[in-house]
This record gives sequence, structure tokens and C-alpha cells, in this order.
Amino acid sequence: MYKVGHNMKIALIHVMQETDTFNPVPTTLTDFKNVALLEGASILSRVDPNGPTAGFLEAIRTSGKDVEVVPILRADAVAGGRLSRQTLSALCKIIQSGLSAARKCDGLMVFLHGAACAEGVDDVEGEILSIIRAGVGNDIPIALMLDHHANVTNKMINNTNVLMAFRTQPHDPFETARDLTMIALQLFSRQISVAMAWRKIPMITHQEQFLTARGPMKEWFDHARQCEARGHALTVSLFPMQPWMDVEEAGWSVVVATENDQASVELVADELAQHAWSLRNQFMREENLSATDAIKFADDSVRRIVLLSDTGDSVLGGSTGDSTVILRTLLGAKIHHQALVPITDPVAAKHLATCEIGATVTVNLGGWANNFYSPVEVTGTLQAVREGIVTLPDLPQGSVDMGKSAMLRVGSVSILVTEFPGVGGVHPGVYRHLGVEPGEFKMIVMKTASNFQYMKQLTTDFVRVATPGPTQSDVRSLPWSRIPRPMFPLDEMKDWRA
Repeated sequence: MYKVGHNMKIALIHVMQETDTFNPVPTTLTDFKNVALLEGASILSRVDPNGPTAGFLEAIRTSGKDVEVVPILRADAVAGGRLSRQTLSALCKIIQSGLSAARKCDGLMVFLHGAACAEGVDDVEGEILSIIRAGVGNDIPIALMLDHHANVTNKMINNTNVLMAFRTQPHDPFETARDLTMIALQLFSRQISVAMAWRKIPMITHQEQFLTARGPMKEWFDHARQCEARGHALTVSLFPMQPWMDVEEAGWSVVVATENDQASVELVADELAQHAWSLRNQFMREENLSATDAIKFADDSVRRIVLLSDTGDSVLGGSTGDSTVILRTLLGAKIHHQALVPITDPVAAKHLATCEIGATVTVNLGGWANNFYSPVEVTGTLQAVREGIVTLPDLPQGSVDMGKSAMLRVGSVSILVTEFPGVGGVHPGVYRHLGVEPGEFKMIVMKTASNFQYMKQLTTDFVRVATPGPTQSDVRSLPWSRIPRPMFPLDEMKDWRA
């Protein structure tokens, strides 16, 4: 146990995985071990400075309160397919066994993503919260932090006393956990009571307008901050759900917490839900190019380094990382500059790891995980091979395991082939891990539609490429079967309340 005194005792549970239900590859315990799977005191021996636990501990420190922290579980995995049944069962067993100590706590801090699914379970977070509530009873308050791309459900609301979501994209887990903890300390010491108002909005929109620094998302999130500043709510949480979850309770949400004015926050919840609905067509505005046009744009000699966003294969959104669409187009184009492309292929990565550096190697790459892509055969020079965990201090999780990794050069295209998806080539550190400097390339393909911040030191030029895949912007053509209908933009709707 981590002790800052003894006057208050708080249990800590942290489970983060974002599911893309269109990704057929299950998430297993290995995927959690590749990022973080920690129990008990080991959780507090590995506190990532930008992560939520650091924010939680900072709030305790600045509060001056005597707090004993009871860490139960930290489980982080990169986004991917549904958790296997065995994986969810294993995580739940760890939580259940740790709740015996939590029964004597004053409250629980629970950090979840909010968009995790498992085989046969659409609502992993709701399942976890139900287990926690059953284990500690109704008298111990639960404070819940969620990613703002969460799919808020009845189980989440019914088993939580106060809730707060990230306020920015790129995300702010440290700040959100810190600010939620400051409220939770008052709740756990019974200084305040909290009530919440919740609205569900039947919307699923693509990812291209998800950044909170501009466009309709900025307008909506600024509105929420204004409501807080005016004292209309203790905290306002907006949830533009990530759009690749084919689940029964899918849709955007607004959750407003109040200390003493339920009627007021009901009005605030309605106001913000209506605001999102009024912007629905703006949220559907696409800003992308075809692969051919994007490469022509990036290869222009007057431009600096250009990031090519592979929107359909966003690893950080839960895709498989095995898209060959941009790679195939690059190999077929007569480009004048060097390009850098990441691709996830466990078989190819393991094979390349057995080859000699400098050897000429022919290998099939990509197209192994789903029907969106097909493999491409390449012949190139093996430049480097590495294995193991890559330390990336500015990531919330602090590090990532890419597995066996190799750099293969095919003409003007250098390909990072990895066993595990990792971070989809969005961070320069994964290339430097293999002795490659991404700043020396004209074009850098990134498996993301919005997480450009880690490459910002190299360039601010980027273009989204309209590629197919489990995270594609064309949400209308995804094979939906479970979501509630009607749903914008799949159906004609005039009122979000319908």
C-alpha cells in the first residue's frame, strides 16, 4: 500500500482498452502485458508522469489530506478487437480479489476507457463497475474517469457517483484525473453529495472532426467549459463516441454532475445535447484525399515533411495495422522523395528477425487480419532488426512493446514491420528504436486520423487519406447490425429525442 497517512483510504482500479468491433482479432492478456498489467503495490512503483495515476496522486498531494491508496489493478492495452472471454474473466477476477480490502475504503477511483467490448459483452466498463458495486456495496462512493470517446451506458451511470471525461483531443488524462480526484476527495469525506443528468444522442460520426482545438468539436467543448465557468454544473462531460462500436447502446452522450441543483443540470444536459445535434452535419464534413492524390501532395518538393494519415487503419482507434493501401500506392508511384510506412505483420516480422542485416529479402506484407486488405509482395534490403519494449515518456502509458521489429527498404520506401501494432508509427521514438531518423523522410505514413502531436516537432503538415478499414471515415458503409436505430447519419432523423 502507498501511504500518505491514514485518515482516508481510497482504492484504485485502472483498466484501459478501446475496442473496434470491426477488428476481428481478439485482444488478449498478452496485449495488456505489452503495455501494462500490474497488481497491488507494483502499480505505484510504475507511475507514468502523464498518466491518470500521476494526476490522482498530485491531487492528493496538493490537497494536504492524509490518504492511504489501495491499488488493485492497472491494465492497459492498445486499442484493438474485442477482449477474449478469458481476458475479461482474468481481469474481473483480479478486481474481485482486490475488493476485500476496498470494502474498508472511503471511496474508489476508477479509471476506465468507456469503449471496451469483449466476446459476448458489449459493455465491459459496465460489467466492471457492476462487479465493483456488488463487491463494495451501495454506501461506498465510486468516482469514474472515462475517455471522452466512451460509449456511456446505463450500467456505467447506475454504478457511479461522480463521472468526468477527458476535456481535450489529444487527451488530457493527467489533468482529468487530478481534477476528478479533487471532487472525489470531497465526496469521499462526505463534504458534498453529487447528482448527475445524462442524455443519449443517436449519433455516430467519423473521426475527422474529433480534434477539440478546431471546428464543431471545439465549439461544443467550449460550450461545456462555459457552463462550468458560469457555475451551472460541477463538471460537464461530453462523449462523441468513437464510431467503430457496433453495440446495443451505441451513441453520443452528455453527462452533467451537480452538487445541489438537479433541475439546473437537467437543463444543461438538454442544452448540450441539442447543441451537438445542431452541429451534426458539420461533424460529418470530410477533409481527406485519395491515396494517389495524397501522395502527389506530399511528394511536392516545395513542402516540408508531410504526414499521411491512414484513416481506415488507425491503430490508436482499434484497427489492425495491416493495411497495404497506401504502401501499394507508394510502391506503384514514381515518387521523388523518401517515404516511411509502418505495417503490422507478425509472420513477416518474425521472419525478418531471422535474416541478416543487409540481406535482400522477399516477403509478403499485410492483409492478414481482415477482408479490408490484401497482402503485397515486396523485395527489399533489411536495414535493422530490434525487439522489446520501447520507452516513450510522453505517451500516457510511458512505453509500448512492438515485439519483433524490422526496417525494410524497398526503393524509395522504408517499411517498419512490427509484430504488434504498438502505436502505429505515430511516434518518432519507434523509428529511432531501430536507428532510423524519421526527420530524414519527406512522407511519413501514420496509422491514426488525429494523433499527430508526437510528430509535431518534425512538421505540422498533414493530409488525411481516405482509406478503407475498421476505422474508415465512411461510417455509412460499415456492416452495422447491433446499434439502435434510427441513428444519424444512417437514418433520416429530425430530432435527437426520437
